[in-house]
Amino acid sequence: MATLALIVLVALALRPPVTAVAPLLEAIQRDLHVSAVFGGVLTTLPVVCLGVFAFVAPKLRQRFSDERVVVGCLVVLVVGNAMRAVGSAVALLAGTVIAGAGIAVANVALPGLIKRDFPHNLPVVTAAYTVCLTLGGAMAAGTVVPLGQALGSQWRLPLGSLAVPVVLALVVSLFALRHTSGARAAAIRPAALRRSPLAWQVTAFMGLQSLMAYVVFGWLPTVVQSRGLSPETAGLLLGVQATIQAVGSMAVPVLCRRLRDQRLIAAGVAVVTAVGFTGIVLAPAPGGVWASTVVLGLSQGAAFGLALTLFGFRSPDSDTTAALSGMAQGAGYLIAATGPLAVGLLHEWSGNWIAPLLFVLAVCAAQFGAGLLAGRPLQVDSVIRRVTPR
Repeated sequence: MATLALIVLVALALRPPVTAVAPLLEAIQRDLHVSAVFGGVLTTLPVVCLGVFAFVAPKLRQRFSDERVVVGCLVVLVVGNAMRAVGSAVALLAGTVIAGAGIAVANVALPGLIKRDFPHNLPVVTAAYTVCLTLGGAMAAGTVVPLGQALGSQWRLPLGSLAVPVVLALVVSLFALRHTSGARAAAIRPAALRRSPLAWQVTAFMGLQSLMAYVVFGWLPTVVQSRGLSPETAGLLLGVQATIQAVGSMAVPVLCRRLRDQRLIAAGVAVVTAVGFTGIVLAPAPGGVWASTVVLGLSQGAAFGLALTLFGFRSPDSDTTAALSGMAQGAGYLIAATGPLAVGLLHEWSGNWIAPLLFVLAVCAAQFGAGLLAGRPLQVDSVIRRVTPR
């Protein structure tokens, strides 16, 4: 129970530093007198950090236990969130990098922890973890603007306040740490894992569904405002989409019980994601946009939950799960970082949302193919050897 509480509380704290920026971006740009380029960097930087720092996580697991790594990540998150509240452009960027590093390492450690302690309930516990991730992100996206108005601060105090749930998770995790063995992870040779085609297929599915997620995080409010909806409604839609993802995540364990492998689920979520985004761009407003947002939230929640579940399903043990998680999230989030930038460039070039839509449909087609391969009932190559750490 201590480990499950740790997983839940940490999951609630991991998404807000990422999702809270978009609703506050206009206020940040206006207050700091920075360009749209700075805004693009600020929204893309967390995704890049999730990719870059994910590669560090396996080494940390080999030196410390998963629980100690997660507690360290929470400390880093508190520091990063506090720095962003300082208010300068430099502190905002530096705090974002620090917070992104903490999130990236925790993202990698937690799937291995779930595989180690809940091997027979992997889809259910992973779904709980995913639901808490999405709910934490949704609550932050929907509350930072009203919170700023209540506190009389445009963006500094709302961003700084994100440290509060992290401190709570940190206090509880210190109690959970007392009940752990403190055993370190075994070392997985990265070169061997990179020789596995299945590992790359899981990585591709993770990266492509993440790319879609960050396109939506970054551009959904702008797209729906171009369809005639108000800025307030646009922010509400983003919060609704993030909340609905929790429902999609909860569907993954049910579907996994009914199907021998995950190919049909992976292919289905790619198709439904394409339908949902197409509706947001082309369906009649406002009703069609609202309906399409719900559809998109369901499919993206299921895709994210499935991607995390695949780390455990495609691995024979918890150490391999964490290594695969590090590889898939490291490379996957670097892939994802290109999405918001590509959509912005295509929109600026074309002056409409048709070109970005075609790009999104191509990404969904690639996700469909990757899902058919990653969803097969296989595990990464047994030639991967574990070396006991010194």
